Amino acid sequence: MASLQTLTKSFSGWVFCCCCCCLPLLLTSALPLKGAGVASTAHHACRLRKINFQLPYIRNRTYTLAKMVQVSDQDTDNRLIGQQLYVNIKENNHCYMMKKVVEIIVQDVLLTEAKDKYPYTEEVAQFLASLTSELSRCKFSGHRDHIEKNLEEMKSKIEQLGENGKTKAIGELDLLFDYIENACTDAPKKGGNRKKN
Repeated sequence: MASLQTLTKSFSGWVFCCCCCCLPLLLTSALPLKGAGVASTAHHACRLRKINFQLPYIRNRTYTLAKMVQVSDQDTDNRLIGQQLYVNIKENNHCYMMKKVVEIIVQDVLLTEAKDKYPYTEEVAQFLASLTSELSRCKFSGHRDHIEKNLEEMKSKIEQLGENGKTKAIGELDLLFDYIENACTDAPKKGGNRKKN
């Protein structure tokens, strides 16, 4: 009986020791390193799921719309969607840059009279808007000046070209699709190399 009481007391002591000593160690070991969580959260906010781009239906709609409109685009000197968008932009801001480009194309081009003029325009606009919605927490890091400058140049070019600017933007939707996929997914496919019309 005495040995049972001793065993119970020592067992209680052992449990108490584990709770007081080991539990805090277990809890803190699961915590991320200071600062690491912020970086990975920011990185994750600028990432899209690859599956968004693997849906044949929306890829076909986007490419079909672009090809249909490219026939009307006689301007071979200008390019709206291309590497010039990334001039002086660090790679970690490419996804943010493409998010802003998509927002402009959706608002200023696809959701204008173009939605009544070309088939699939609304579907493609909804798809692209859903991507920017998923990227709503994607922020730029560092200085924003170059991003704003490059976006402003693209918008100005669309405005200067007038109706042809909107036609060109729609004709480059295949490029836009590839560029946002490359910038915002972890396993990009090679794209965006279409030659000028």
